[in-house]
Amino acid sequence: MIYLSATKKKKRDSQSDKKHSSTYDGFTLIELMVVIVILGILAAFVVPKLTKRPEDARVVKAKVEISNLEQALELYYLDNGRYPETDQGLRALVAKPGSGDDLQNWREGGYLVKGKLPDDPWGSPYVYVSPGVNNADYDLYSRGKNGEEGGEGYDADIVNWE
Repeated sequence: MIYLSATKKKKRDSQSDKKHSSTYDGFTLIELMVVIVILGILAAFVVPKLTKRPEDARVVKAKVEISNLEQALELYYLDNGRYPETDQGLRALVAKPGSGDDLQNWREGGYLVKGKLPDDPWGSPYVYVSPGVNNADYDLYSRGKNGEEGGEGYDADIVNWE
């Protein structure tokens, strides 16, 4: 008899569970609205940070490329005893200058790993001036996002003298 009453009790519990669970089969409109508001607040904080990341990456890439170009210019100097002139520009790192009679040690294949002169991350050529205004040997820089000298923030020049 105890066994039967325990079984009956289980049946009652399972029936009450069914009734209880059927009242909670979905989310209420309020619960959905709260979740949407929370997601909106999170997006308001996250999206601006993510949109700045590509520009930060472009600035870092420009600094790395300037450093790589400086290393190539140093190799050029070691082989030839001088830096390329302003009118020869950075092209002298990938192709022997036309008036290269005095460049007996110019490295066949050039001084850049891929043999190609990179543009800055915004698609403009790097600026090379020799002798430099800010450095004795040469100035090397990118004009930044706006492509014009000077500027602030992402429009600022990325230079080899700072």
